[in-house]
Amino acid sequence: MRIVFMGTPDFSVPVLDALVAKGHEIAAVYCQPPRPAGRGKKDRPTPVHARAEALGLEVRHPVSLKGAGEQAAFAALGAEVAVVVAYGLILPQPVLDAPAHGCLNIHASLLPRWRGAAPIHRAIMAGDAETGICIMQMEAGLDTGPVLLREATPIGRNETTGELHDRLSRIGARLIVEALDQIGDLVPVPQPDEGVTYAAKIDKAEARVDWSRPAAEIDRQIRGLAPFPGAWCEIAGQRVKLLASRLAKEQGPAGRVLDTMLTVGCGEGSVQVLRLQRAGKGPQDASSFLRGMPVPAGTQL
Repeated sequence: MRIVFMGTPDFSVPVLDALVAKGHEIAAVYCQPPRPAGRGKKDRPTPVHARAEALGLEVRHPVSLKGAGEQAAFAALGAEVAVVVAYGLILPQPVLDAPAHGCLNIHASLLPRWRGAAPIHRAIMAGDAETGICIMQMEAGLDTGPVLLREATPIGRNETTGELHDRLSRIGARLIVEALDQIGDLVPVPQPDEGVTYAAKIDKAEARVDWSRPAAEIDRQIRGLAPFPGAWCEIAGQRVKLLASRLAKEQGPAGRVLDTMLTVGCGEGSVQVLRLQRAGKGPQDASSFLRGMPVPAGTQL
């Protein structure tokens, strides 16, 4: 099948690989433009851009698809379908209508729950028991289109957004291949009006830990914001990211370190911090972190 692929971050790369491995013809790859990154602030290609070039595929990265010229260039590719996964640009109606089978989006939630920008983070932070992947026929609304295929998966008790992100990416890659194999036979199922929630983009202001909150909420905050942007607190005056945690049984004052293994009291209950990162350093498990920066019991965070 002749496909236009549209995606940008790491989440999208396994999908592109799966389509190529299946033998589909990739007419072009669309992604976000290179942007300044690193200490030198040199333009860096996105993960999809880099992977597509390694595969010898044509890459396009327009800043917008609203212009008639870009829309005509897209239509001229003669694609049978567009596969869209975390692309980052709104698709105007002429783009949605150009491929014979329209545009199929891989969305990392069980729609209509968590439409929008950050469905993986929000599912963990809300304490959802499960999430999944939906293959959706795109329309003009924000993640409102009918669903062609869906697959649910439980969220692990200690799972972080980074871990769930990688699992869902693999599920999405497999499911879109299945959807394309059955594209003439799939029946679009409209999303129900009940149960709609929106996964707003993560604001960095959400990242600071308030130890007066219940342990369950703090644990979900730490896991839901890991690895990016990373929940954080101050330890001995230094800002430290908290990248993994689990609920603990100890009890103590909010923000007080209760033992030698970084168990911290909360407004209700406690959490044990399992992975941390100091500014300018790489992530470390708690035992390695404590060897370089001891945090004795009784420390107030």
